[in-house]
Amino acid sequence: MKLDEYLSQSLMQSSVESYLYDINTYKKNNKNADQYDYQKVMQYIEILRNKHSISNVKRVIASIKKYYDYLIETGKRKDNPARAIRIRDGKENPIQLQDLFTEKELQILLVPRIERYPFLIKRNKIIMSLLVHQGLRIGEIEQLKVTDIDLEKATIQIKETGVTNARNLPLKAEQILLLYEFINQDRNKLKTFRNDENALLLGKLGTPIRKEDVDYLITTYQKQSKKKLTATTIRQSVIANLLTKNNDLRIVQHFAGHKSPDTTEKYRQTGLNALKTAIDKLHPIQ
Repeated sequence: MKLDEYLSQSLMQSSVESYLYDINTYKKNNKNADQYDYQKVMQYIEILRNKHSISNVKRVIASIKKYYDYLIETGKRKDNPARAIRIRDGKENPIQLQDLFTEKELQILLVPRIERYPFLIKRNKIIMSLLVHQGLRIGEIEQLKVTDIDLEKATIQIKETGVTNARNLPLKAEQILLLYEFINQDRNKLKTFRNDENALLLGKLGTPIRKEDVDYLITTYQKQSKKKLTATTIRQSVIANLLTKNNDLRIVQHFAGHKSPDTTEKYRQTGLNALKTAIDKLHPIQ
């Protein structure tokens, strides 16, 4: 199996090209990269940190991890020396409890409403339901294909991105009917000669939806809330609410697609800090 074929199993074509570029650059600058241990890989990462932004370095690390996974898959290595590498930059967006939505507040986003374009009603419902029920990132919604939906098993396949893992998530009962009707009826009305034949969600002109389309859709719901409504605050709310229910950290990590349990843990810590603040406010130490 070739490297590009391996990457295509879990990544979109645009991501495959990005990963291949990073991997080829890594191999070009490190002739014995296939034999590197953890220390050798870290030396390369440190060089990158002095030259590039944190976001670029994180992308390269994700690519390198995939490269070693490929070597394991093809029997050329037994371990992945980059698996434990994670950059802590201290610049991640903090989770502010006052910005999060309760389950009840999130459910309001799914209440039927009058749409400017009737032929987009089901599509918009699907997008909002994927945000509220599955807590998907916009990038994950953008790359969804019709073949990622399994209505018989009531699951949706989420492909890996540079920041999240691939995973299978269950669909809610109301989503199954909604997706069935959209795929077999409404989506056909949106299809044009410019359409990616397998793209699940399409825009008014028949082309696959973009980040800007989802962002705009979310802004049309803003007047229903006093809190800042974005795809990020919705996702953070969904994850935080799951942890509030005392769900196992590993289960929530899988649900969210977090590559590291540390990312999931910060949501739990946010809840603990908020609780401590509330207690201190009500019962200050004299």
